[in-house]
Amino acid sequence: MTDTVETAAGITQPEAAGPLDSGLRNAVEQELPRTLADLCALVRIPSVSWAAFDREHVRTSAEAVAALVREIGIFDSVTVTQAGIPGSDELGQPAILATRAARNGRPTVLLYAHHDVQPPGQDEHWDSPPFEPTVRGDRLYGRGAADDKAGVMAHVAALRGLVAVTGGDIDLGLALFIEGEEEFGSRSFATFLSENKDALRADAIVVADSNNWDINTPAITIGLRGNVTFRLTVSTLAHASHSGMFGGAVPDAMMATIRLLGTLYAPDGSVAVAGLTSHDAPTPPYAEEALRGETGLLPGVSPIGHGSILSRIWSQPALTVTGIDAPTVANASNTLTPSVSVQISVRIAPGQSAAHAAGLIEAHLREHAPFGAHIAIDDLDTGEPFLVDTDGWAVAETRLAMTAAWGVEPVDIGVGGSIPFIADLVREFPEAQILVTGVEDPDSRAHSPNESLHLGVFKRAILSEAFLLGRLNGRTGATA
Repeated sequence: MTDTVETAAGITQPEAAGPLDSGLRNAVEQELPRTLADLCALVRIPSVSWAAFDREHVRTSAEAVAALVREIGIFDSVTVTQAGIPGSDELGQPAILATRAARNGRPTVLLYAHHDVQPPGQDEHWDSPPFEPTVRGDRLYGRGAADDKAGVMAHVAALRGLVAVTGGDIDLGLALFIEGEEEFGSRSFATFLSENKDALRADAIVVADSNNWDINTPAITIGLRGNVTFRLTVSTLAHASHSGMFGGAVPDAMMATIRLLGTLYAPDGSVAVAGLTSHDAPTPPYAEEALRGETGLLPGVSPIGHGSILSRIWSQPALTVTGIDAPTVANASNTLTPSVSVQISVRIAPGQSAAHAAGLIEAHLREHAPFGAHIAIDDLDTGEPFLVDTDGWAVAETRLAMTAAWGVEPVDIGVGGSIPFIADLVREFPEAQILVTGVEDPDSRAHSPNESLHLGVFKRAILSEAFLLGRLNGRTGATA
């Protein structure tokens, strides 16, 4: 193990790179071309897990990942498996499960990522084809290049590095879980955990599916918002009617929907649903100029909400209408629309139950439905928010590994997005320490056209995990 020195801030840091750290750094560097080639091969597989897309692509992706894991050569078992979806006869998407038993009192680490991706959207919005990985400057572009096939390859590459410097003589226990439906709600996740609880049991869990502060500064995610998503259908008529004949006397569904959606927002754009709470937590400095640069906010368009910008993103609820089913402009006719459906995504602040929040949102919608409009809510899905306990040994080890890999100490951040399955991990493994890391940066544009991975961030993320695994491989016991 590397010698350490106590800093003025009380953080124990590596005094100098020891033989293990130097060997890992060299191994990661030498393997980087192969790692990038493997990542590009995965990006070429359109493994969209949404119901409207071909499941065979997700199966192909799973088999490709499993082959990479088997090539590492240290796992006792590597399988591609599926679990049932609660309340359905359908199986979830294929996942990879690999295990290796700990030896000589070493801890066990569960490494998580997901190999499925978001739909690409419209090709014309991409500067290069979404499933053709393309390097421009210092970034690799493609759907899943960052979220989360780079997370998959960070695990694979870190393990390759550890094998290279140890010859495969590793005492650390390992479980690798590469999910196949995170982007479609992790519908079979809870069943998968229950059916494979013994195989997945670990002292620490690394979830490689989050962000870094910027391309030069690593981050540990310590807070995540929860989510409530659903389809809202507003109906006012049994059938369409002529807008000239009856407009002005009969409320159409589009007008009622617009009026109803407007009640969800306060004048400053924050969420106006009574009972939704915020989490009180400090945030680092973050200027409005940074927000504008990272989001493409147009000139003259102001941010919404109140409080510090990061508190709005990390610690307050947010509500977005993500889709509308209504007549298109191209097919519009002069009729009163009888029914409109919208998809709504609500982010829930840490500290509030997602189920309770869903009840409050439904109550608000029913209370504020204009003109007696009929409303229906279906396809409801919830995910719990999460706060990380930062006092554990695994967080301390991760800080040291990141500092050694990046040359600067990591920042503790919240994330406005949600990783709902973490609540399942907490429930099944209450004693495990959960570490949320990742390969993304503020310009990655995950879920959006032109998603990309910064290659320097990717390299340092691999090195961080390799250092962490190397440190834990030399650690006796989970709490020693």
